[in-house]
Amino acid sequence: MDGQVGGQTGGRVSDARSSVESMFREERGRLLASLVRRFGDLDLAEEVASEAVEAALVHWPVEGVPARPGAWLLTTARRRAVDRLRRDQAYAARLAVLQVEAERADPAPPAEADGDLPDERLQLFFTCAHPALPADDRTALTLRCLAGLTTPEVARAFLVPPATMAQRIVRAKRKIREARIPFRVPGADELPERLPGVLQVIYSIFTEGYAASSGPDLQRLDLAEEAIRLGRILRRLLPAQREVAGLLGLMLLVHARRDARTGPGGEIVLLDDQDRGRWDRAMIEEGRDLVLVALTGGPPGLYGVQAAIAALHDEAADVATTDWPQVVALYDVLLALVPSPVVALNRAVAVAMRDGPRAGLALLDELAGEPRLRDHHPYPTARADLLHRLGRFPEAAAAYRQALDLVGTEPERAHLLRRLNEVETADPGGTARA
Repeated sequence: MDGQVGGQTGGRVSDARSSVESMFREERGRLLASLVRRFGDLDLAEEVASEAVEAALVHWPVEGVPARPGAWLLTTARRRAVDRLRRDQAYAARLAVLQVEAERADPAPPAEADGDLPDERLQLFFTCAHPALPADDRTALTLRCLAGLTTPEVARAFLVPPATMAQRIVRAKRKIREARIPFRVPGADELPERLPGVLQVIYSIFTEGYAASSGPDLQRLDLAEEAIRLGRILRRLLPAQREVAGLLGLMLLVHARRDARTGPGGEIVLLDDQDRGRWDRAMIEEGRDLVLVALTGGPPGLYGVQAAIAALHDEAADVATTDWPQVVALYDVLLALVPSPVVALNRAVAVAMRDGPRAGLALLDELAGEPRLRDHHPYPTARADLLHRLGRFPEAAAAYRQALDLVGTEPERAHLLRRLNEVETADPGGTARA
């Protein structure tokens, strides 16, 4: 009997801890946003939010999980913050000044009704992605505050030591505090200028998840999924913004292929060889619906056009039947929106699929002097593949070697070595390199 009671108690503790951790992971951004909106300080908000979670782990196994767990955590965290400010009058006075300034710039919304946790994450999005912060700091702070990753987890995402990441996050918070960056949503006149920065932060997180910059794995699915979760939040908060729909659609359409992009040993599986039956059809359908939203009602945007390109790939039965003329046309639109050598590189690859490798190679050769492509391994990789298709094996081998010097992940390196071996086998005068 004693063992049974102990087992039941242990089970309740385990269930309560699981409930707290799951709920806090989902609601962290909302909780932090409410606390920062009330007290004006990210450090204080994070500290009292953590204390509220610890309190929940003590009380919930005994008292049960409350009907509104988010509101319980918010109330507890607010009480802890007030207690702390009472003990530190100098800190309280400084925060009071910041709050007065913030209220003048952006009056507080009405208090929440019936204990519900308000959703003020939109302000936190724009604070974390403020243009006054360096780009890497914006991404790190967004991962920490809105995605709910711990500092060591953010450090792993950036492939830096936790101490380095901790310093980066502290620096970003200090910049927000010292520059008195307002915790608010930009006005209608500012939104077109500020929203792209927020979208870029989310897309940067997704890009690192889709194609890791270095390490043993091609994909970082945890990062890609966090970016999609953030995109869904932003979509709910800004439903009228077509580019938000475009970004979410783009991420879904690309992430839908995740299971088919690598083999059993983590090796790369190219688009030509992927088992399209393993693509996530529900995700593709959701992404296609968002493309329609993104491209309806005004001029196309950066993410909407990229999402439309991804949709064409996902809709095709195979690479050969992909609508390459339409893909090239969309890259023309994208190049007009963003005259970038990276976009021009992708367009050249699409032209090669439409008009043949010689046409694509001519366009790639025109980009040879672009500084942004000098350390961008997809450029020599694309040249090598087209030279390979043209039977120009010594030149292809040289381009594969150049790509090998730039590539970051082990699966990509293994793929390039296989390709290099193919062209050197076809050209007996070549010399394989380990």
